[in-house]
Amino acid sequence: MNYDQTVSDMLNIDGALAAAVVDYASGMLLAGGGSASIDLEIAAAGNTEVMRAKVKTMSMLGLKDSIEDILMTLGKQYHLLRPLTKHEGLFLYCVLDRSKSNLALARRGLVDAEKHLD
Repeated sequence: MNYDQTVSDMLNIDGALAAAVVDYASGMLLAGGGSASIDLEIAAAGNTEVMRAKVKTMSMLGLKDSIEDILMTLGKQYHLLRPLTKHEGLFLYCVLDRSKSNLALARRGLVDAEKHLD
C-alpha cells in the first residue's frame, strides 16, 4: 500500500493544509504531510477517538450502515475523516483551509486518493 502517494494526492486538493493516513485501531499515524503547524501525531490520536466514538454510537443504535465520511467545520478550517472501505481500521484525514477549498471537490479528492491504496 502506498501511503505516501495517498498523502501526496490529498495535499493536491485545493486548500489542503495537511493530510494523513491513520490506523484507528492503534491511533497511529502511518503517513502524513503538510503544514508543520499541524501536529499530525496528536491529530491522528485525537481523531481516532472521534472515529471510535462514532462507530460505537452506531453500534449502540443498531445502525447497520457504514460511515462515508465525517466532517468537522471550524471557523477557518474543515477537517475531513474518511474510513477506508477496503482497508478496515484505516482512515484518511485531511485539513482544509475553508477560504481556499471546495468541500464537495475535497470529498471527491479523498475518494480518488483512496485508489492509491489498492
